Amino acid sequence: MFNILYVLLLFSFFKKGETSPTLKAGIRGGNITLPCQYGGSEILNIDLSRSEIIPVCQTEECSCRVCKKGACDVVIKDLSFSDAGKYNLRVYYRNEQAELGPIIRTYQLCVDDEISAKIGEELKLDVLLSNADKVQHQSRRSTGWRDDWSRTDGAQRERITIRDGNLIISNFTARDAGSYRVLDHDGEPLITVKVRAEKLN
Repeated sequence: MFNILYVLLLFSFFKKGETSPTLKAGIRGGNITLPCQYGGSEILNIDLSRSEIIPVCQTEECSCRVCKKGACDVVIKDLSFSDAGKYNLRVYYRNEQAELGPIIRTYQLCVDDEISAKIGEELKLDVLLSNADKVQHQSRRSTGWRDDWSRTDGAQRERITIRDGNLIISNFTARDAGSYRVLDHDGEPLITVKVRAEKLN
């Protein structure tokens, strides 16, 4: 009876992990930790994946960008916008009787940045639109988000163009300052960039 309840508990956790990713935000150029949140039986192995398995170095001292910390946490170093997206962290473990697992944690990694732009000049937002469904803007005085670009409808403002996968705002104005966020096809955040306006000298 106990084993059946245990299997059902693991199954319900698996389903929850797949449908409700935990949002983790990191700064571009910084590090982020994806916690396994497991402190039970002996851990046999961990793996991290997106569309494919990502090699994880087994110690923090190695030179790889992705490494294990503690029992099963995973650290991604020197974050770039291309790191944004959904990750599955699988923990394979053993109890006293047999090998079990994996326990799966699903994370949505959002990479944040902050830049400045000069009024009257061109602003290039290097936000990797190849993986994006929408780019939204929230001005400093607004509490809501407005679509600036979407994959289905294209640019929503005259001064916005797309070039080499980047969003370009020509003749940048003070009203263009604020926050820009890139959303994936599930409406989950990939990238957030805060833009400050600077006057030309």
